[in-house]
Amino acid sequence: MTKAYLVGQIRVTNPQAYAVYSEQVPKIIEAYGGKYLVRGGAVSVLEGQPQDGRHVVIEFPNREAVQAWYNSDAYQAILPHRTNNSTGTLLLINGYPL
Repeated sequence: MTKAYLVGQIRVTNPQAYAVYSEQVPKIIEAYGGKYLVRGGAVSVLEGQPQDGRHVVIEFPNREAVQAWYNSDAYQAILPHRTNNSTGTLLLINGYPL
């Protein structure tokens, strides 16, 4: 089965309130088999226009695991801490089959 990746480009607008989300989300991601590959860090633009904010890449065992995580009661309970305190984009991308 092909792995799936959640790619986020997030601009935090209220860091103190966003921290509630940031502190709780790793354990929920882990519960669905996810692991961070990128969580913030230095960015160098090689081409195009840079996106403001944080960049996140999370690997999941498959697409179904990402959707189960996103729709879970645990994640939905903390989601407003992200959406009310940041702007950005989340992408669900299938991995390359090996």
